[in-house]
Amino acid sequence: MLIAAGCSSDSGSDGGGAKDTAGLGATTSADATAAPTVQAAAYKKLPEPCAVLSKKTLTDLVPKGAKSGKEGTSTDTASRGSCSWTSLDNNGVKGSQFRWLNVSLLRFDSSQTQGEGDKLAASYYAKQVQEAQSVTGAKNTKSEPVAGAGDEATAVRYDLKKKEGAFKQQTVVARVENVVVTIDYNGAGLAGDKTPSADTLTKAAEKAVKEAVAAVSSANGSGGGSSTGGAGSPSASPSKSASPSASPSKSASKASPSASASKKS
Repeated sequence: MLIAAGCSSDSGSDGGGAKDTAGLGATTSADATAAPTVQAAAYKKLPEPCAVLSKKTLTDLVPKGAKSGKEGTSTDTASRGSCSWTSLDNNGVKGSQFRWLNVSLLRFDSSQTQGEGDKLAASYYAKQVQEAQSVTGAKNTKSEPVAGAGDEATAVRYDLKKKEGAFKQQTVVARVENVVVTIDYNGAGLAGDKTPSADTLTKAAEKAVKEAVAAVSSANGSGGGSSTGGAGSPSASPSKSASPSASPSKSASKASPSASASKKS
């Protein structure tokens, strides 16, 4: 009788253990199924960087260089692109007017490890604005929000003294969904010509950023690209996209006329 009782007790213990194990297995499976998903990035591609601005806008901003857009090197044109224009209006002994314009486009994908594309873009947008506000040697720095340019936009302007003359620098950063657009635009009066108006240059740069933002939306069709492709399958990882070809501070350092331009003036 004692042996029978012992066997009966062991059998009951095994049965209870089997129920517990089954229960744990069911819980683990449910947890795996409930793993959060990352929302797909709205925009899946970028427009041609040298074609985001209209002929009229380019003629207004860089009158002598509207047709001389130079596209920057990119190993992934769906995630990043840039284009720059240089204009020198040489008036001989009366001096010269110099203008330089650069458009930079940066797109962020969504992924499980990095997060949602629009949030990554928002973080990078804030960083770009901060960098533009803290350029070494900048004077009279002013910032203002820009309406009608995507989800958020800021214009930063300042004076920058160079050996060629006094430059008026404008950097306008805008975010639309998961894409950040940066416009760098500066001007200077060389060889004794008058310094251009900062208000006029800023207004022109703000117009340019609005056109560029519209071009991004247009390139992705109505409603963006959320209907094509899902999260977790980006063409380029956000970590790679977060290294633009030129930051505002670097762009400002390139914003001086070439040696040949100086000689002409």
